[in-house]
Amino acid sequence: MTVDLLRGVLGWCAVINMGALLLWFLFLAFAHDWCYRMHSKWFKIPVETFNAIHYAGIVFYKTAIFVFNIIPYFAIQIIT
Repeated sequence: MTVDLLRGVLGWCAVINMGALLLWFLFLAFAHDWCYRMHSKWFKIPVETFNAIHYAGIVFYKTAIFVFNIIPYFAIQIIT
């Protein structure tokens, strides 16, 4: 694998992952009640716990995107 190919893969992975993160956020922002109803059919959790779980998930996913995609992408940009 060449450095140029790796840079392209990391860039596109970051774009795709940020799109998935945006979709997750939009679902929770504009269809919160529907998402909660769907999840509460399977799991009996209060709304506050539901929100906390999704907030923590979004924070973890965003951090993972930065650590594994964006920071390595910029590191490769700097060294080449």
